[in-house]
Amino acid sequence: MPGARILIVDDERSMREFLDILFRQEGYEVTTADGVASARLALDADDYDVVITDVQMPDGNGLEVLRWVKGHTPDTVVVMITAFATAETAIEAMKQGAYDYINKPFKTDEVRLIIEKALEKRELSSENERLRSELRREKRQRNMVGTSDAMQAVYDLVAQVAGTKTNVLIAGESGTGKELVARAIHDQSGRADEAFIAVNCGAIPENLLESELFGHAKGAFTGAVDHKPGLFEAASKGTLFLDEIGEMPAPLQVKLLRAIQERQIRRVGSSEDVSVDVRIVAATNRELRSEVAQGRFREDLYYRLNVIQIAIPPLRERMEDVPLLIQHFAEKYAADMGRPAPNFSAAALQRIEAYSFPGNVRELENTIERAVALSREDLADVDVLPAAVLEPVESLGAGSGAPLDLPTEGADLEDLVNRYERSLLRQALRRTGGVKKRAAALLGVSFRSFRYRLEKLGLEDDSSQSD
Repeated sequence: MPGARILIVDDERSMREFLDILFRQEGYEVTTADGVASARLALDADDYDVVITDVQMPDGNGLEVLRWVKGHTPDTVVVMITAFATAETAIEAMKQGAYDYINKPFKTDEVRLIIEKALEKRELSSENERLRSELRREKRQRNMVGTSDAMQAVYDLVAQVAGTKTNVLIAGESGTGKELVARAIHDQSGRADEAFIAVNCGAIPENLLESELFGHAKGAFTGAVDHKPGLFEAASKGTLFLDEIGEMPAPLQVKLLRAIQERQIRRVGSSEDVSVDVRIVAATNRELRSEVAQGRFREDLYYRLNVIQIAIPPLRERMEDVPLLIQHFAEKYAADMGRPAPNFSAAALQRIEAYSFPGNVRELENTIERAVALSREDLADVDVLPAAVLEPVESLGAGSGAPLDLPTEGADLEDLVNRYERSLLRQALRRTGGVKKRAAALLGVSFRSFRYRLEKLGLEDDSSQSD
């Protein structure tokens, strides 16, 4: 495997020079280090295919180098080499992941053969990982449906960032599929075989969120009858997905920033720090830059999270994907219900494609699940669609700039006004994720007035959140 990168760690200058010459003649790229400290510097600065390390060195033990390599670049193959071999040392080295163990003095052909075999193992492992990564990517992209240019850009960016350790911020409206994108990043990364843990920062009360994230010590508070690790520890070597990060309370933002910077957490009620190796992927439906400007979100935390941002387009900006999504969800829910996927009538498809879906893909999915459940004789017609899809604002003349024509037979003015008002209230709630205060502000009315209108028109159950 010419061109492979080898790091040689040995405190004897003659041994370093001998191995350097030997492997350069074989076509390898060689770096040398004279001890544990210089090895750490070399490993921090670059990646290597093979590390050959002495065991006994003045500033430490080769097992320290082995542990560091396996903790940071587990695919790197480590070969231990020493003049002071004991069975115990050999067994310990193999337990900790060393590929092989040879004694000084050694034969040149012996070392050459061991390194060739080590590189073959490394190449085979890399190929297997590549194939697994492709399979994971195909699987995840089957769940992220869409062929629009906007979604292709998302797929490309996911593929680019997945293999890095960089923190990612996913931005997008509610229902656009931010968690699917986070899972895709995890599944295409080197952490795919480890845990992916998701937590909604806005769904857990502030007094419980700290314990959920960082864990707690026994006796930290009433009911803490035992030590409990938090989600940071549970996600060790994997990915922690912090959904709705903009909802995180200010005191916890400080502790999250420390955990990201120091790679250490402290359980509630404990004075001991615990090291964690976690990749952070966060998501928000808020404009975090605006939240920073208004003092509701820490600027330093924003920049720590927003190293790379992936913006998920709302469904209304990729309507060409709607037919594919309809087919995908119809097949999914029909299989769950043990029945054939229905065909959608032309009228039903026309209504679906004319709707703006303020709830995005999640709302479309709910619409199709309902249609599959209510469809008869393998046909989904207009009658199985929800009222919101059948009652767009445009049908009432909104935004046209022209007055409504009064029918010759007359009209029920109160009914028309109520229908128009009901449609606007529903849209405002959808756009704000069910938060009534924001919906009221969007319509330019007081919160009290907004609640009164909801009750008057029988829409109180339509609102998903109270303030």
